[in-house]
Amino acid sequence: MHQTIESLLLAHGRAILNSPGMQLEQQFIQHGNVTCFDHSLAVAYLSLWIVLRLGLRLDLRSLVRGALLHDYFLYDWHEKDESHRWHGFHHARRALDNASRDFELNCIEQDIIEKHMFPLNLTPPRFVESVVVTCADKICACFEVFSILLYRPDFSRLGLAATNNN
Repeated sequence: MHQTIESLLLAHGRAILNSPGMQLEQQFIQHGNVTCFDHSLAVAYLSLWIVLRLGLRLDLRSLVRGALLHDYFLYDWHEKDESHRWHGFHHARRALDNASRDFELNCIEQDIIEKHMFPLNLTPPRFVESVVVTCADKICACFEVFSILLYRPDFSRLGLAATNNN
């Protein structure tokens, strides 16, 4: 299943993963010592694993793209800066604004990005794809807080842009 998931990640997400914005995400820590880039990749991986394991028939392209862009806010939220206040409540909207600027998004992808912080943000997801990514995001965040990364790809084997990871 691992190779299938990686193949789907690359088929639907390679352009996003190699984009300048996603490369910028490698500079920002998300949870623990995990970068925003690695977190987004782990969320996409786990989302696909859930869908395949449960045999759900979903829009896999939208699932992958939305998962990769769900935290596309493009700043270090740990820095003391007034614009980072209430990050948990506001970063989904900023991620959607940035992703909409840099990529053409469909309604499922927009919903995934905008609603992934439910229930912290009160509007619930509209699509099953959004629910899956929301759950995967919470699971990955819990693991990452304790410095456990659920998925670490072999970037050279996958042909992705080099990362600054150890």
